[in-house]
Amino acid sequence: QVQLVESGGGLVQAGGSLRLSCAASGSTFSSLAMGWFRQAPGKAREFVATIGRSVGGTYYADYADSVKGRFTVSRDNAKNTVYLQMNSLKPEETAVYYCGARRYLPSRYELDYDYWGQGTQVTVSS
Repeated sequence: QVQLVESGGGLVQAGGSLRLSCAASGSTFSSLAMGWFRQAPGKAREFVATIGRSVGGTYYADYADSVKGRFTVSRDNAKNTVYLQMNSLKPEETAVYYCGARRYLPSRYELDYDYWGQGTQVTVSS
């Protein structure tokens, strides 16, 4: 069993930045691949970013095309926490942002994830 708690959401102006956090408990965090997804009103949940465990001192990371160059996913295994730094935010990126976890390879597919947090609301105003 893995429990995930997201935080860091809030209201930000277009072009601004937010840093989301996802704290994990109940399992060995360093062995988990983590993902960030978001769901806007009336829309399906969509992939944002994913990060795997350390391999050779580096972390594999993957991003949706829409956020490449603006968002950065990272993790701190000592704190059992994954982060999503979001820069140059756009109003259309207003959504509930969810953190997910799985025990194998990183994935951009929602159904591959076994555990989910409650989500944190991000509102980008114009």
